[in-house]
Amino acid sequence: MKKRDEFITYLLELMQPLGPVSARAMFGGYGIYLDDIMFALVTDDILYLKTNKETLPEYEQRGLQPFRYERNGKPFNMSYSEAPDDVMEDQDAMRYWANKAIDAALKNKRSIKTSKKTV
Repeated sequence: MKKRDEFITYLLELMQPLGPVSARAMFGGYGIYLDDIMFALVTDDILYLKTNKETLPEYEQRGLQPFRYERNGKPFNMSYSEAPDDVMEDQDAMRYWANKAIDAALKNKRSIKTSKKTV
């Protein structure tokens, strides 16, 4: 088994108290889902959690970097930030931060549905 697969397996085990969590391969990394809600992504064995305008300041205060990618030579930040180190060792910390990410993902999904209805 690859190191990345072991890391994903470990994350999913750590996240099991959240409910039916799964990982789907995507773009050389993985999306982490609770039911059909993507609330995290993993690339290069780094866990990034979904953020929004309410939760992003807490990540920034801790110096946690956003997920960045480059397109056409320009860098883009996605609304996912590195998870704090303590989530990898402490299931309570994982639950706290993952629940914030799930809430951010749900709010994002609702705002997308609302904006589609008004178009």
